[in-house]
Amino acid sequence: MSKVSILMGSDSDLPIMSKAASMLEDFGIEYEMRVISAHREPDVFIDYAKSAEERGIEVIIAGAGGAAHLPGMCAAIFNLPVIGVPIHTKSLGGVDSLYSIVQMPSGIPVATVAIDGAANAAILAAKMLSISDKVLREKLADYKENLKKQVETKDAKLGKVGYEAYLKQKV
Repeated sequence: MSKVSILMGSDSDLPIMSKAASMLEDFGIEYEMRVISAHREPDVFIDYAKSAEERGIEVIIAGAGGAAHLPGMCAAIFNLPVIGVPIHTKSLGGVDSLYSIVQMPSGIPVATVAIDGAANAAILAAKMLSISDKVLREKLADYKENLKKQVETKDAKLGKVGYEAYLKQKV
């Protein structure tokens, strides 16, 4: 049974939202992924959001660009956590999406990550689920330790080769 739902209003969001799926897979978290438009198929969307909890969904990660109503509408219907991922837009660079998601009315919160921050949305979902899952909490601790080791390795390399050689190797 899926614990996380990854929603997007358009398949054009898939390159970004796939990062959430990949991260959830890394943590061994079951998920489902759907393209459902709150604007173009409101009846399908409402049925989906109303039935999510009974299907075992504990967190929804909703990506949206432009008007970005999908995360807020999820939060209006679904009683468990919703994480919004603002998607970069050509016209306003995703700031429009960010503002639409983060400016929810009192009583209808949506946790919001950075523009195109689907990987962080998955990590946040994992942290939410880890409240009652010690094994998942240990996986998150290991992940964080691995991030630390990556930085230590980069620092040691920079110290060894100098910034000019480091930059040439990064290209």
